[in-house]
Amino acid sequence: MKLGLINSAWAQAGKGTEFGIVQTRRIGFDTIDIQADPLDLDVRERRLIRDAARREKLPIKSVCCVALGLADFNYSVQRFSVDRVKQYLDFCYELESENLLLVLGEYIWQQEVIPPHDQWNTAVVNVQECARYARTLGLDIVIELEPFKLSLVNSVETMLAMLDDVGMPNVKANCDISHLHLVHAPPSQVAQLAGRIGHVHLSDCNGKTHGDLPPGRGNTPIAQYLKAIRDTGFDKTVSIELEYAPQPEKIVEWVQEAYTETDKIMRELGCRR
Repeated sequence: MKLGLINSAWAQAGKGTEFGIVQTRRIGFDTIDIQADPLDLDVRERRLIRDAARREKLPIKSVCCVALGLADFNYSVQRFSVDRVKQYLDFCYELESENLLLVLGEYIWQQEVIPPHDQWNTAVVNVQECARYARTLGLDIVIELEPFKLSLVNSVETMLAMLDDVGMPNVKANCDISHLHLVHAPPSQVAQLAGRIGHVHLSDCNGKTHGDLPPGRGNTPIAQYLKAIRDTGFDKTVSIELEYAPQPEKIVEWVQEAYTETDKIMRELGCRR
């Protein structure tokens, strides 16, 4: 496996794009993921991301997209959201990444008023349309499991159901280790995703609330989850996800700590190459 970092760690600490890419390579990461909305970027920033990553020999593996509107009940919102995802896919292609990380929405109104299966089916149809476009670009879409009560995909079971209902080989699972811990999915359950994992996120948490901490600062059994992921045959990229460092002025140390601890776990498991 390769070890990557999502660049949001730097952005949320107020550091610029180029600074983050340079530091990511200096610390020792193999790859980088980009969290940036192409609708908010001008042509100079888009080129800066691509050129800085190439110069640092840091392949971009994934672009992160939160697209809650894919499950919205308003057709106009759905159309905008599908078009926006397609622009993200163009951005992926431009950056030569492998996949688009897709975060789906949540059930509204406590699953009342609108039947939950209708909202689910809306998401399925719109993901299928996005996946067909992704296929023309040679890209995968990886769906993230979100650890929140009303998220459409919030368990291994609902992840498998979404993948089955979408029914397209270029739509896969993002296996987020701390999210699995938060929804109390044991590492043994990862085996059910064998052959269907396209990307992995790694971070720690306290087991109760979303955290995205460096490994060792929470109680997530990271090594057990990572071993289970390895045992499915997955051998692509594990990307560290760090959010909202408590001391933004020490973000370099925060990222270095996450790298060191994750690299140690991966080498002990013999899964970093």
